[in-house]
Amino acid sequence: MKQFLSFVKKEFYHILRDRRTILILLVMPAIQIILFGFAISTEVKNTPIAVFDPSKDDATRQITERIAANDYFTLVSELHSLDDIEKAFHTGAVKLIIVFSEKFLNNFMHTGEATVQIIADATDPNQASTFVNYVSNIINAWEMENAALVTQSQNNVQFGIVPEIKMLHNPQMKGAYNFVPGVMGLVLLLICAMMTSVSIVREKELGTMEILLVSPVKPLYIIMAKITPYFVLSIINLTTILLLSIFVIGLPVAGNLFILILLSLIFILVGLSLGLFISTLVKTQVAAMLISVVVMMMPTMLLSGMIFPIESMPDILQWISAVPPNRWYIEGVAKLMIQGVEAKYVIKEFIILSFMAIVLLTVSLKKFNIRINR
Repeated sequence: MKQFLSFVKKEFYHILRDRRTILILLVMPAIQIILFGFAISTEVKNTPIAVFDPSKDDATRQITERIAANDYFTLVSELHSLDDIEKAFHTGAVKLIIVFSEKFLNNFMHTGEATVQIIADATDPNQASTFVNYVSNIINAWEMENAALVTQSQNNVQFGIVPEIKMLHNPQMKGAYNFVPGVMGLVLLLICAMMTSVSIVREKELGTMEILLVSPVKPLYIIMAKITPYFVLSIINLTTILLLSIFVIGLPVAGNLFILILLSLIFILVGLSLGLFISTLVKTQVAAMLISVVVMMMPTMLLSGMIFPIESMPDILQWISAVPPNRWYIEGVAKLMIQGVEAKYVIKEFIILSFMAIVLLTVSLKKFNIRINR
């Protein structure tokens, strides 16, 4: 244990002597979380929605069919009770729910008024506004086409369907609610992977890795000693990001903070394991940097749901989007930090990230031992 701690201490000294490393590790994440605290929306398609229709008349059926036939929406379920609404949002099964009033058509024909409520997940406020506008336009179009139903029975009635809009989780419609979880995933993954891979490859380039390997300490302990300082620094990064998000940008932590931190630690371990894996594939720091930053940047940004909605992608890209680990971290952070769900609703994210960490760490250590034996 003393030998292991001495290697960890050596690695800390090596990091602290390099100002550029400190700049990348501690300053850059803080700058990124501040600069990218707000996001720009993009067009959405195939948004999963649900309908609660106690009326079940011709009017509600026609409106539901029109919404479902639109390219922007995919009707995934019909709810049977009001209690199912909250559950549907917490599980992440839907992004929008339409609630019709009872006797919808009867009220529309005799009073000229009928009630429909549009409940949107405003975790991403730009998408939520787009959802609501699309649905409102479809309802208004149906209303204008069927105005004769009212005028024939009540000539002097002022008809109108006024949708009631409800934005869950983000009633203020702040853009940071959507983008900060994405920046957290991007920063932690790239920093962990980049610094770990470069650190190990640098030892190979300088020839000091061989010197370390002939020491009495086992190779596994040497690798873990190389990773440990970056794990500690990543925890500092996580703390900085959370503090900036809460006190500077104004994001809440609606859920369990302990579960959020635990999920983040598993994600950090995934990033460190990925950096270790990259170090087994390349021989130079430049190659490690290119793979960590350039090659990883595109999938982590474009296929994680950080910028573009995954539902809007072609099926093949939706399958590929399951590979970047920050996709699952972003979903988990959004559920815990913004939606405030219970731990049981992020079990999937925990299992996937834990599996990725185990696989990456196992494969990396095995490949590293093979290279040592050669």
